[in-house]
Amino acid sequence: MKERLPMWMQEWFDLLLPAAQVVLVILIAILLQALLRRLIQRLCVRYGLPEELAVGVRRVIGFVITLAATLLILDRLGVSGTVLWTAFTGFATVGAVAFFAAWSVLSNIFCTVLIFITRPFRLGDIVELLENGEKPGIKGRVIDVNLIYTTLQETGDSQSGTIMQIPNNLFFQRALRRWRGDAVPSLPARLHSASGAASEGEGKKA
Repeated sequence: MKERLPMWMQEWFDLLLPAAQVVLVILIAILLQALLRRLIQRLCVRYGLPEELAVGVRRVIGFVITLAATLLILDRLGVSGTVLWTAFTGFATVGAVAFFAAWSVLSNIFCTVLIFITRPFRLGDIVELLENGEKPGIKGRVIDVNLIYTTLQETGDSQSGTIMQIPNNLFFQRALRRWRGDAVPSLPARLHSASGAASEGEGKKA
């Protein structure tokens, strides 16, 4: 067929044929997606299916058709399907490993944002994380909140004593007890005295 064309067209044939095939694949993908969307819409109306189901099915079908059309286009352009599949599986594996490796950090960062938005406690509050309603939990005064940890002062003051760093996602996995103002719970003596001294200092400033 190529030999029957004029000489000037033979020079462009190798470029025009793949381009025409790519355009044809795109048109078929668009038409197929439109037909399937109408079919799904009619089925939902006829059988009374929820709209959320129709939206989900349309998205899945659109993704599958787009992926198939992309692979066909790359194949027409001379890219090997084996190479594409190998590259895809490699990137997917690396992405999955990186996601699971960083999941703990990302979870804590997200919970930090939630803490700043919902304000379950503030700096200076005394909080207690409870395992259940019977056993005492982790208790201390909130002295710092960063992207990963919330720091609780257990005993002493900022120069001496003990502190505990709690991962921020833990505050959304356990029950939280919180005290404000003068309602100070029973704490270790050093922390209790430190909180009293801090209250007296604030009274003198006032």
